[in-house]
Amino acid sequence: MASDLEDLVLVARGYKPADLILSNAQIVNVFNGTIESGNVAIYNGKIAGTGNYKESEKVIDLEGRYLAPSLINGHTHIESSMLDLDQYAQVVVARGTLVVITDLHELANVCGIDAIAYVLKSIRRLPLDLLVMAPSCVPPTHLETSGAQLEADDLKRIFGWRAVIGLGEMMNYPGVISGDRSVISKIKLSRDKIIDGHAPSLSGKSLNAYVAAGIYSDHESVSFEEASEKLKTGMYIMIREGSSEKNLEALLPLVTDKTYKRCMFVVDDRSCADLLRDGDMDAVVRKAIKLGLEPVRAIQMATINTSEYFGLNKLGAVAPGYTANLIVIDDLNEFRIDTVLYHGRLVATGGKAVFKAGSFRGKKPMATVNIKPFTLEELRLVAKRETIPVIEIIPGQIITKKRLIKIKANGGAVMPDITNDILKLVVAERHHATGNIGIGLVKGFGIKRGALVSSVAHDSHNIIAVGTNDGDIFTGIKELERMQGGLIVVDAGEVIAGLPLPIGGLLSDRPLKDVEIQLERLEAIVAKLGSQLPSPFSILSFLTLPVIPELRLTDLGLVDVKKFALID
Repeated sequence: MASDLEDLVLVARGYKPADLILSNAQIVNVFNGTIESGNVAIYNGKIAGTGNYKESEKVIDLEGRYLAPSLINGHTHIESSMLDLDQYAQVVVARGTLVVITDLHELANVCGIDAIAYVLKSIRRLPLDLLVMAPSCVPPTHLETSGAQLEADDLKRIFGWRAVIGLGEMMNYPGVISGDRSVISKIKLSRDKIIDGHAPSLSGKSLNAYVAAGIYSDHESVSFEEASEKLKTGMYIMIREGSSEKNLEALLPLVTDKTYKRCMFVVDDRSCADLLRDGDMDAVVRKAIKLGLEPVRAIQMATINTSEYFGLNKLGAVAPGYTANLIVIDDLNEFRIDTVLYHGRLVATGGKAVFKAGSFRGKKPMATVNIKPFTLEELRLVAKRETIPVIEIIPGQIITKKRLIKIKANGGAVMPDITNDILKLVVAERHHATGNIGIGLVKGFGIKRGALVSSVAHDSHNIIAVGTNDGDIFTGIKELERMQGGLIVVDAGEVIAGLPLPIGGLLSDRPLKDVEIQLERLEAIVAKLGSQLPSPFSILSFLTLPVIPELRLTDLGLVDVKKFALID
């Protein structure tokens, strides 16, 4: 009996019928950047060849539509969708993304190695290739309290799992360039693997030191100049366009005939609402085309470039021997995906998944919110001086500015200044009931009353709240503890809307549509409270991330990221 490979060769030569022929296609060739007319023969989930193939029991006439490789998301945190794995697969597969590379450091910072195992078990029966970069920073830094800790020995175990292909973004860049022993041990362990980077604003000799450690990608560039310097050092540039992080327009001029092979598109973080409204990687490709990038070049940056960087075997092209992960497109300029094939099998059509979402029946990471009891008085911020550091939001970015602002005080306590859009920001530790509470101020959120409270707070995911008064913040934190995670809006002492996220305090256990409706309702309510920010809960979630300049708040207090130190 012939082997599968021998049969594939026979089909390719035209001596054996294919399982499926896609005829009359305009085939996007990502190797030479051209579009070729022809048929595509598929056998046993693989592409046997392109050209004049006719022998098959099943033929689908594409009637001149475009056939391209399915999209590859080279860097994303699936947890930001707030969807459990089966629901996440439903939405991204329908949008043409069939390969997702993630490091799962959100769930891992809450639940450790068990969370990674949970995700890999959840994805087994779904038509989505989920590849994992082992989380490098659990906890992310010493400037916050995380729920778990992964050291080099833990990474050795994770690297033994089949779906794990490298080391996830090395966010502790100060640890890399200072030669921190624990950080360097993780890098040494990963030397024969891809190591993803995270190097916001790094330049000069510090950037050289970071790259010299063997870290060759970055997704944190926000300006053309920053990305250009990183490209010159040999880094691959991941051009990011997510819910809160929108860098595509600024970085697209970097893409030329000389540089495009070192560039790829990623989303990093996208909410379920944005996935449904705009799409996943398809939305990035579509926007790049609208900004003037040639359509085939845009497809290359979402397929073969990513595949080659990560060393993915036979993924990312319509070519002999490649996996038949394919998308059908009516109009390249509009880039609306009509049909999606996974291993040659129809999995989505008309923007809708046609496979069943079967929720994982094993043990899920639940009951992860554990807050030490505290009083309203403990949310009081004592006025020690007239001016204090304030976190200022930059619209469309996750970087922030450090501002020194003269404060309002009442009875020795710092007060929100709603007229000038300066609000109270609180982070409460929720993993080990330490009682840690970080308190600060934030400018640019825009709400005129009430409070927003969330258990999604990158990357340690303690409880974060922004509000106009302590009472609403206190009420929201208590309700979030009762819910065991989620998003909440409080006004005048009443919880007026909420989205429960019981899986690790990060993911919903509800169907996709339910989650989207609840999130959109929350965002509409936040808009009525006065905020004009898109994805306000997503923006809130990044205000705790002490590896993104300039100023952040964790459960341990205010962090000056440039100095990588707590501020008194």
